[in-house]
Amino acid sequence: MKTKTTSALRILFVVIIGIMSFISCQKEGNKDSNIKQEVAYNEVIMDTICSCTPSWFPHQETPAPLEGKGSPFDVSTTTNCIFHQWSWQKFLWLTKPDDTLPLFLNQSKIIQVSDLMAKIPQQAGAHVVLTDTEQAGSDNGVLTTNPSYNKDVNKSFTVFYSIHTSLTMMTAAEDFMAQFKAGTLPENNLATFPVGSLELKVSWVEVAAIPADKIDNYFVTEAALSIDNGVTYKNTKMALLGMHVVGVVENHPEFIWATFEHSDIAPVYNWQTNSAVSTTDKLLFSKGTTTGLGGITYDKIAKAPLIPHKVYDLFQFGVPRDATGFMTTSQSEPINFDNISDINNCVATKLTDVWKNYFYGGSIWIDTDGMTPIEQAKKIVSLKGAIGKAAPGSSARGSLNNANISMETFTQTFQKEISNIAVDNLANCFSCHNGVSYKSNTSPIYLSHIFDAYIQASQGKKKEEINMMKDQQQIEQLLKVVK
Repeated sequence: MKTKTTSALRILFVVIIGIMSFISCQKEGNKDSNIKQEVAYNEVIMDTICSCTPSWFPHQETPAPLEGKGSPFDVSTTTNCIFHQWSWQKFLWLTKPDDTLPLFLNQSKIIQVSDLMAKIPQQAGAHVVLTDTEQAGSDNGVLTTNPSYNKDVNKSFTVFYSIHTSLTMMTAAEDFMAQFKAGTLPENNLATFPVGSLELKVSWVEVAAIPADKIDNYFVTEAALSIDNGVTYKNTKMALLGMHVVGVVENHPEFIWATFEHSDIAPVYNWQTNSAVSTTDKLLFSKGTTTGLGGITYDKIAKAPLIPHKVYDLFQFGVPRDATGFMTTSQSEPINFDNISDINNCVATKLTDVWKNYFYGGSIWIDTDGMTPIEQAKKIVSLKGAIGKAAPGSSARGSLNNANISMETFTQTFQKEISNIAVDNLANCFSCHNGVSYKSNTSPIYLSHIFDAYIQASQGKKKEEINMMKDQQQIEQLLKVVK
């Protein structure tokens, strides 16, 4: 337990950070006050709380986070906390009201695209178009809800997905495409997406899957829903379950890979009791207890999980642990875990709208401290499929088993038995996203699967061929980590 002196110091530092944050907020937008802006993001000591910033609230006025020159990332030595602060502020900015919709659904600012990075025509009376149901991974798992969650309907519903990009990323992708076609950019290169490049992936389910007394706890919008791959559409009310927020900031061309989930989806696995438990029905978990990996393992032949409706978060906040505590990885814990917990608590006390029911599940990036831009690009390329390795001495930082249970339900681990999960075979976003293309060319820009698919499609590949190339790449990566 902490001593009274340590507790007093913690309180004192929190007060100091609050004052610094307030000063920094007053300086936002002043290009000559970069040092003061940085103070709000820095950790003074390990015991300091990683907090949200007053300028983020009220939610309807959340500004976009600083992420380029003069931002907290424009330094030679970063702190763990600034990545979590960027993640939360970016999510709040994307979900803040923009006229009658949250900003991320404003097609003039954030563009909905297909998995081939083609702009999706919107349908009359709807705010998002939904046709895709396959999760990431070579098994192409499809996630369905627990029918008992809404006993009045007593039906299982399929989870759908949408993809969105920023104008900055779309423009850069088109420019890279033009360079490829002109022969001025080789397929093996060190190009990177610019700061401000952004990808979102969002999971949705029909509101009928949710009890009437809980629907108000979810963000709901009208979607053009198709169950025949876009041949016909039906406008349907859909609830948002989760969101990946993936963006480039200064000195981090590998993107920060952040994820958010609704708080009533599923329980977290308890590594001490070796079980996941819920005394009530949740959207993806029927009340009761489960052990092992059956609930999060998809059987491609049966086209169903080994144990139905027993989905759980393998690691809280994506921070790997075992029965004895946190695993020994490439970074110190519990500082990363505590920072995520602290900032979640901070935001929860400030939000008053529907987004208070969503939490930040963590993010992952790599250590690029002290590197020049060209060194950062070379680092990504040199790491290839090992970019997400979590063992001591590795480059990965943050939530080293980062996953969203509504999107990577069945790829939270690649192991067959829970006892086989270890620091050298953890799964995260980088397990599939790295600097190697589907054709085995190398470049930091191939971290984006939709960009890679966009390039392959421009070269005449059909969607089915591209998916086979992607699956083959992921299978090869899988074979390197499965025991």
